[in-house]
Amino acid sequence: MNWESWEAFWAMGGYGLYVWGSFGVTLLCIVGEVWLLRRHRLQTWQRLKRMKSWETQ
Repeated sequence: MNWESWEAFWAMGGYGLYVWGSFGVTLLCIVGEVWLLRRHRLQTWQRLKRMKSWETQ
């Protein structure tokens, strides 16, 4: 597609709010998923360290 200006590009033919909103929600979900995965990985490592220390006692 060809747009006459940047304003027309951002408006996306009247569907800009839907298009950019969808991108925003998708980005938010991806960032949230990565954050949750990192948090759970850290919790799992901490749990494994505790289990290992119980074995050595």
